[in-house]
Amino acid sequence: MAIMTMMDFLTVAVIAFAIVMILAGLFVAYFGTGKSRSVGCILLIVGILVGGIWAYLCGYSDIETFKKVAMWDVFLRALVNLIGVLVGALIAVGIFLVAVMKS
Repeated sequence: MAIMTMMDFLTVAVIAFAIVMILAGLFVAYFGTGKSRSVGCILLIVGILVGGIWAYLCGYSDIETFKKVAMWDVFLRALVNLIGVLVGALIAVGIFLVAVMKS
């Protein structure tokens, strides 16, 4: 079983941050008006820059710290774990609600 290193953790955190910033920026830029649209565009640009820089550092740079990170494998493993946690939590909440409603 692979142990998650600090760089793996940082990779998951940074890529998740970038994805959420991109999605939030798209949402705000599309549905916002006036200043909100410009804020949405800034969020979108920040997300693209942060994700792009991190992907470049992990994939193409010669920096030893970043070379050791298999970025897409790490993120995929984290995503699978997150989905497992959400499914388990939703099942538990469903059972809890059924038990409370039946009593």
